[in-house]
Amino acid sequence: MKDILAKIFGGAAVGVAQKLGSVVDKFVHTKEEKAAFEKEMTEIFINAEAKQQENVTERWKVDLQHGNKLTRSVRPLVLIFLIVSTVLLIFVDAGFINFTVDNEWKELLKLLLMTTVAAYFGGRSYEKGQKIKTK
Repeated sequence: MKDILAKIFGGAAVGVAQKLGSVVDKFVHTKEEKAAFEKEMTEIFINAEAKQQENVTERWKVDLQHGNKLTRSVRPLVLIFLIVSTVLLIFVDAGFINFTVDNEWKELLKLLLMTTVAAYFGGRSYEKGQKIKTK
């Protein structure tokens, strides 16, 4: 369960889950009860993540409907910028361009790129899945 929570919510959720687990250990004694509790808590956390994704999707829909040209194009522009920056850093790292980039900046760019790509394409896939589900 800790691995799932870490992927969904980050390190903070793992700390909460560990504290919650120690409280549960005081009151739940059998392996079956612990397994049932863990399964139910995992479902609760996954449903919370799905709800959070729905909220992000709704905000994006409102931006697309009521926003101006800039608000509609900011996500694709950020995605393009991050991909171009990553490609440039690959060339810099390979030695084609004589320029030094610290590892902190590389890690930051990697994190931003993964987050943006996951949010952009994951959010769009989620939207399409919801449309298919409602039909």
